[in-house]
Amino acid sequence: MTSYDALLLLSFGGPEGPDDVIPFLENVTRGRNIPRARLEKVGENYYRFGGVSPINRLCRDLKAAIEADFAAHGVDLPVYWGNRNWTPYLADTVRRMKADGIARAAAFVTSAYSGYSTNDQYLEDIARAREEVPGAPVIDKLPVYSGRPGFLDPFADAAKDALGRLPGGARLVFTAHSVPLSQPNRELYVAELEEAARAVAEKAAPGSPFDLVYQSRSGPPGQPWLEPQIDDHLDRLRGDGVRAVAVVPIGFVSDHMEVVYDLDVEAAERAEALGLAFARAATPGTDPRFAALPRELLAGSPHTGTGERP
Repeated sequence: MTSYDALLLLSFGGPEGPDDVIPFLENVTRGRNIPRARLEKVGENYYRFGGVSPINRLCRDLKAAIEADFAAHGVDLPVYWGNRNWTPYLADTVRRMKADGIARAAAFVTSAYSGYSTNDQYLEDIARAREEVPGAPVIDKLPVYSGRPGFLDPFADAAKDALGRLPGGARLVFTAHSVPLSQPNRELYVAELEEAARAVAEKAAPGSPFDLVYQSRSGPPGQPWLEPQIDDHLDRLRGDGVRAVAVVPIGFVSDHMEVVYDLDVEAAERAEALGLAFARAATPGTDPRFAALPRELLAGSPHTGTGERP
């Protein structure tokens, strides 16, 4: 089926205890001269959850689900896992792959879209990790998958479920991580988000209005980022007479910190203050259809290293 001899699950990483929080945030913001006080402020979001981000646990679960899918379909490939910003660090995983005799691996990243922070930065991190490991295996990033049924169909079912928990006439609101307007390939990122939101809305609530908004902005106040931010949008919806919202985190593959804090805490609290009924749709996580995506991408696009759609 493929000439690869391993799959690499590549993710962002997150702290797994209170002592990890500030070092993790320093990794994420390295080179950006973020004041320590700002890191400590952001760290409070993690301390609210015991200093633990869900993302590493979710990656372990996804790795197990991918391995189960491989086994069920006769795919005899080991699955490795590496992170950009916390253990297991990508370079350490690449060293282990080399020691295990891996010559060529395909990388499946926990980001479905094109754009710099959602695709290109992963390519840079792969290149950097390989430079740290003499004789490292070749690593090809599998294509983006925001338009694949294995990504969209779990979201459509989750959106239907969220709508079903709300009174009639609820508004579908899709959210994704905001990025600076100056970020390379920002237009492609937005276009793919719009396409994904439209596809999910058509399946979940045909003919109903929906919105695409943004969340988790982290840049300086004077720097323009993608808008509207979700809290501002909730204000506008309530002013327009909307009484219920189903929020679909279309920009995320799992329920990590930007979902469980920025949506489940901050956005939910804003909705409550406005008198808006609020339900948040689940992300694909370990849905079998999503866990099957690496196998499907391997079958359809051998040796794809660009991150482009096949």
